Amino acid sequence: MKQFLLILFLGTINLLQAEGDNMVGSLAPDFTLNDELGQSHRLSDYRGQDVVVYFYPKDDTPGCTIEACSIRDRYSLFAERNIVVFGVSYDGARSHQKFKEKHELPFILLSDKDKSVAAEYKSKGLFMPKRKTFLIDKQGVIIKVFESVNVREHADDILKDFEDHYSRMKP
Repeated sequence: MKQFLLILFLGTINLLQAEGDNMVGSLAPDFTLNDELGQSHRLSDYRGQDVVVYFYPKDDTPGCTIEACSIRDRYSLFAERNIVVFGVSYDGARSHQKFKEKHELPFILLSDKDKSVAAEYKSKGLFMPKRKTFLIDKQGVIIKVFESVNVREHADDILKDFEDHYSRMKP
């Protein structure tokens, strides 16, 4: 019985990983969401720039704070490389404002209160989004999906994967 449950569990993990992997190489689903100030952001308006869309469970929780601060601490490298960062959760604008101010986050936090964007990106969870990150290139194509994230090293992983992507494209 234990072996059966282990096989079932591992099979479920593989299925979940395959969901995001199936999106690599496809055009990122377009969306429009509001940030912490109520300003609207449409993904397709950022064509010509690399974009990170990272879904995280909840503002100001331990893992989410570590992840956000790891991106904050490397943000000058993101800006230098013209990479836009969107953090997405189900939290509202007020919660995002407090989270940004408390941790001095320089990037955009978006509210997906109706969970529709998380659903399109196969990141929807019942009470909070799954922690998942999508790297989108200048043409709007998903080049990488992080199904699991080391919150402390995530910023460096993102930067390295963008660098690897463009180094493979050079003749």
